[in-house]
Amino acid sequence: MILRPRQKQMVERSVGALHRHGDTLAVAMTGAGKTIVFSAVTGAILRERPGAKACILAHRDELTAQNRDKFSRVNPELSTSVFDAREKSWDGQATFAMVQTLSRRSHLDRMPDIDLLVVDEAHHVAADSYRRVIDRVRDRNPDAMVYGVTATPQRGDGKALREVFSNVADQITLGELIAAGHLVRPRTFVIDVGAQEQLQHVRRRAADFDMDEVAAVMNRRPINNAVVHHWQEHAEDRKTIVFCSTVAHAAAVCDTFLEAGIEAVLIHGELSEGERRERLAAYEHGDARVVVNVAVLTEGYDYTPTACIVLLRPSSYKSTLIQMIGRGLRTVDPNEYPGVVKTDCVVLDFGTATLMHGSLEQDVDLGGRLAGTSEGDVAEAPVKVCPKCEAAVPIACRECPLCGYDFGETPSAGGLADFVMTEIDLLSRSNFRWVDLFGRDDALMAAGFSAWAGVFFLDGQWYAVGNGKPPRLLAVGERMVCLAAADDWLNDQETADTAHKSRHWLNQPPTQRQLEFLPPACRADFGMTRYEVSCRLSFEFNKHAIRKVVMGASDLVAA
Repeated sequence: MILRPRQKQMVERSVGALHRHGDTLAVAMTGAGKTIVFSAVTGAILRERPGAKACILAHRDELTAQNRDKFSRVNPELSTSVFDAREKSWDGQATFAMVQTLSRRSHLDRMPDIDLLVVDEAHHVAADSYRRVIDRVRDRNPDAMVYGVTATPQRGDGKALREVFSNVADQITLGELIAAGHLVRPRTFVIDVGAQEQLQHVRRRAADFDMDEVAAVMNRRPINNAVVHHWQEHAEDRKTIVFCSTVAHAAAVCDTFLEAGIEAVLIHGELSEGERRERLAAYEHGDARVVVNVAVLTEGYDYTPTACIVLLRPSSYKSTLIQMIGRGLRTVDPNEYPGVVKTDCVVLDFGTATLMHGSLEQDVDLGGRLAGTSEGDVAEAPVKVCPKCEAAVPIACRECPLCGYDFGETPSAGGLADFVMTEIDLLSRSNFRWVDLFGRDDALMAAGFSAWAGVFFLDGQWYAVGNGKPPRLLAVGERMVCLAAADDWLNDQETADTAHKSRHWLNQPPTQRQLEFLPPACRADFGMTRYEVSCRLSFEFNKHAIRKVVMGASDLVAA
């Protein structure tokens, strides 16, 4: 498995910051692959220090299992163990621990010395359970490093992360991921149903707006009817998550969908775990097109066919807004969800959330990557000092990830040049060399030793295809989304040793054996290199299967 160039850069910056400071935070939005990043950081530290032990801390069982699996894919030579309610082992070089279990005094007393503590979802470090673990690790080993990763560092309760982390190593922004094709683009519609003026006068409490006051404004029959009407107009065929202010508000909205003949389910914190699972199953696998919720699906819920987000509540923090909208931005694996085509996410804002924080499709801030940095360079992120908490943070930050200070900088509106340069950056910094097969820029392929991938244009749509028996559809949508999916496929199938982009033999003339397999018309192109011929042959050997995959997906798009 190979890291994306941007992931590799974050790893290098994180390891450097750990050596300089002994602690650091990395901010990586949903879709950036933060588990891959912290796995690579952990592996780098453990390989530097033979005999060292690392502990990766999480707060949910499913996160512990997912993290361990991905860690082993990134670091197959390192041993792992688990410390949770069922299993309590420190035998591995890296131990994956549940904070609820490890934070008990009797378990902390038996914890071995830890050299690196990794905190997943690091915005939780202000909680007492996390602090007990962190303090115990540092008491037992003053030289221990603490590394945190999170998508949303600003906490709703206003508690800062500065007591644990002294700096931010790097930040991969949401706009960067959208521009690079790793998330689909949001299409935001701000719809005034006559409530915006009243919402501007709702009181703010310590954590967020007063949701009872929000409900008093929004939970009205005419507004709920308008919500359903506009949803039918903009997103009727899309799986949809609706965010409401209170349980009563959510129940009324759900009833309005049902009365309109639209299957919908209601999710809130007062339901039992079994009821919640049953209703989510109806949304994910049944007839329900809409799930209406209250503060339950904001964090950690990823059903990728979700392609519409409805906002019926404001948010004090942009991080909460990003979490809500982020539920609809993940790309769809067409093999996991056959027949599901998702090229964007419709955001219907019936309040003031996006007006307050800025429409996300304009938030294309590419300052997190260094233009002109060549592959293999170890570049430190340009930093600035937060005037409130004095932490060193990446220069692209508009809010301090450690204390929430607003730098007051206006986000730049990403123009066409931003996206063109991002595509050039993706292609040039890919671990693989991409070949324009026919010189028309409508069919590109790249190959390693055991895998190939291509992106193809047909009838106004792009398709990504990867090798397999038969070849498999990787993505459908914008060109950048397909390029990113194809590149990720190669990274997943190949290793650093087989990503031979810079090998000198790639530029040598094709072999006689290669030429024999080329179509006669292509043999006259004496400028083709050995690698270009290899990619062309991969296409020729698989073109009928590729055409079948693309045409099949095209028929679904047309339908």
